[in-house]
Amino acid sequence: MTLYIVGTPIGNLEDITKRAERILSEADFVIAEDPLHSLRLLDNLGLKKSVLKYHQQSSPREIEAVMKRLVAGENGALVTDAGTPGVADPGGVLVEAARLAGVAVVPIPGVSAVTTLLSVAGIPTDSYLFIGFLPKKKGRMTLMQQLSDLDVPIVVFESPMRMAKTCQELAAALGEDRRVIIGRELTKMHEEVIDTTLAEAAVAYAKAQPKGEFVMVVDRPQ
Repeated sequence: MTLYIVGTPIGNLEDITKRAERILSEADFVIAEDPLHSLRLLDNLGLKKSVLKYHQQSSPREIEAVMKRLVAGENGALVTDAGTPGVADPGGVLVEAARLAGVAVVPIPGVSAVTTLLSVAGIPTDSYLFIGFLPKKKGRMTLMQQLSDLDVPIVVFESPMRMAKTCQELAAALGEDRRVIIGRELTKMHEEVIDTTLAEAAVAYAKAQPKGEFVMVVDRPQ
C-alpha cells in the first residue's frame, strides 16, 4: 500500500517523466484535483484508470474513500491539475492522513512552475521565498508589508483577474521600481516571460486583462 505523489506537466505533455508514466500505469487508481483534466492526461498516455476526486473542498467522506483503498493494500497516485502535488494545493492533508494510517508515501519528482520560472529569471536564486497565492482579503496588506522587509526573491502565483491589482499593491508596498519577472502560460503554446517593474506591470494589466496562468518572481531590493 503506497501513495505516490506524482508530478505532471504544467502545460507541455512532453514534460512527463518516464518514471511518472510508469507509476501512473502501475497504480491501482489515481487521485485527482480535477478528474476530467487528469483523464485527458491519462488518455494521452494510453492509460485507463479509476480516478477519485480530491481537492481543497473535499469532504471527509471523499478522503475516507481514498484512504480505504490505500489501507486495503492498493497503490494510489496523487496528481494535481498541473505540476507537483502539495505545492499551493491540499495534497499535504492527504499525505498526512496516509502517513498516520501507516501508508508509505513516495515522491515522484516532476515539473514545478516555481522552479521553471526561477530557472530563466536571471537573478540569484540561492534562496527565495515562495508565497503561493496571496490572501484575497484578510491578512493581504499585512503580508505585503512584511514582504517589504525581506532581502530575497519572492515567488507568487496569481490569477489573470487579479494581476493588475496584485502588481499595483505590491508596487505600493515594495516600491514601484522593484523588478519583477512574470511567467505566463509556462511551457504552453503562448508561453511568455516578461522582465519589467511592478509599476509597469500594473499599468499594462490594467489596460487589458490578461489570460492564462501566472507566476511572478519579485526580485530582492537593489
